[in-house]
This record gives sequence, C-alpha cells and structure tokens, in this order.
Amino acid sequence: MKVGVSSKAAKQLKKVPDPIRIKFEYWCDLINFIGLLEARKYKGFHDEPLRGKRKGQRSVRLSKAYRAIYIEVDKERYEIIEVIEVNKHEY
Repeated sequence: MKVGVSSKAAKQLKKVPDPIRIKFEYWCDLINFIGLLEARKYKGFHDEPLRGKRKGQRSVRLSKAYRAIYIEVDKERYEIIEVIEVNKHEY
C-alpha cells in the first residue's frame, strides 16, 4: 500500500496540533501494514464515503474537530487531499 499526501494536505498538517498529526501518521502506518479495507474496520477513525460535491472521496475522523479527506487512486495507492477542521454547521 502507498499513501500519498498532496502538497495542500502537507501544508495543513503542519498547522494541526501534535496529537492530530500523530493520529494521522498512525492511520497511514495502519494502512501500510494491514491495508485500507482492514483499517476501515477500526471504529475510532469513522472512515466513511462522502456525498454531494465530494462524492468519490472518503473522510477519516482524526478527532471531533479534524478530518482527513482522501481518494483511492487505484487498488494500491491512496492520496490524502485535505486535512480540515470541522466547524459546527449553522442551521
């Protein structure tokens, strides 16, 4: 398995708190060791497909406030395209 990080996501990772960065690195290591399908079974990451304009992308929960957004490039490669801070939605 190969997990790539876009330049945008790399910049965003530099700004997140250390515990978030550590959990992100753990998730990447997990994918490399056991594969994405097995890593998706870890409930702590809440790996889920996105909808709407982000259809085709998936989200991994790094904390209540941070998500890593990734795409599957092919069966063996994945790219992190964003690491975002989630704000409460206004209704």
